[in-house]
Amino acid sequence: MSIAYTSGEPSGIGPDIAVIYAQKERAENIQVYCDPDVLLKRAKILNLPLSLTENSTQNAGELSIFPVKVTQEVIPGKLNPNNAEYVLSLLHKATKNSLENRTRGILTGPINKSVINEAGIEFSGHTEYFAELSSCSKTVMLLATSKLKVALATTHLALKDVPKNITRESLIEVITIINNEFKFFNLKNPSILVCGLNPHAGENGYLGDEEIITIGPVIDYLNQKGFNLTGPVPADTAFTSDSLKNIDVVLAMYHDQGLPVLKASGFKNAANITLGLPFIRTSVDHGTALELAGTGKIDLGSFKCALSFFEKISKNGSHT
Repeated sequence: MSIAYTSGEPSGIGPDIAVIYAQKERAENIQVYCDPDVLLKRAKILNLPLSLTENSTQNAGELSIFPVKVTQEVIPGKLNPNNAEYVLSLLHKATKNSLENRTRGILTGPINKSVINEAGIEFSGHTEYFAELSSCSKTVMLLATSKLKVALATTHLALKDVPKNITRESLIEVITIINNEFKFFNLKNPSILVCGLNPHAGENGYLGDEEIITIGPVIDYLNQKGFNLTGPVPADTAFTSDSLKNIDVVLAMYHDQGLPVLKASGFKNAANITLGLPFIRTSVDHGTALELAGTGKIDLGSFKCALSFFEKISKNGSHT
């Protein structure tokens, strides 16, 4: 079976990634979910040879295609809300095929959340959308490089909404998913560093009490059940070499608490991984890069990293 690569926002670099990746013979069997005309036109702009087939192929200059038609013509670098439904249909079809075991899982290309919402469709991100399509009550976003893994207790929320979403129930669920899913990284009972929410982890309640009321008690409760948790640790020191010694993954309380550190140290060589789904899902760690679409000046580092993590997770056990 193939890996489903959803090419994402058609005016961005998602199609470019597929075209450039196809130029060399490869070990992986990838099927690209995209409009065939978008791929062929992008290949022409890039002055690269490309032929398409609906059969499996690993040959240089060829791509296996799962054809989905765009609503309106695509102009590289120019967003069009009328193609928002197309972008979501790529995800929907790939999810359906993954749930029916017709693919090995999904590797996602970059999308643009704002243009989807501009089209009148409420959409906060891949992670939440896949959870909804798969009827999963909870999933966890994990960003990973070869040296650092950062999971998120909350995902795409306004900062003002984060504290009320840090609850005992949600934290227990998130940490349990991380603990269970790290078997796919050959790690049983991983060592998890849990960040505090507030500056200095609340400074004993003087700068916020979420650590005292919620985060700390959850850590104590799960450690009593055999988990391997450290914290709550102030986020400003959580990523120092001393703090990360013998740590397998850091749990940040919100998006911009943990991801700037990871991306500063490993941007273009990191992958986004969704934990808790009934299938494997990895992704590039960057956006649509509209200004680079059709220029050939893109780096496949994150795509290759996402592919590498996909294969590692697949090798370490079936996803259920």
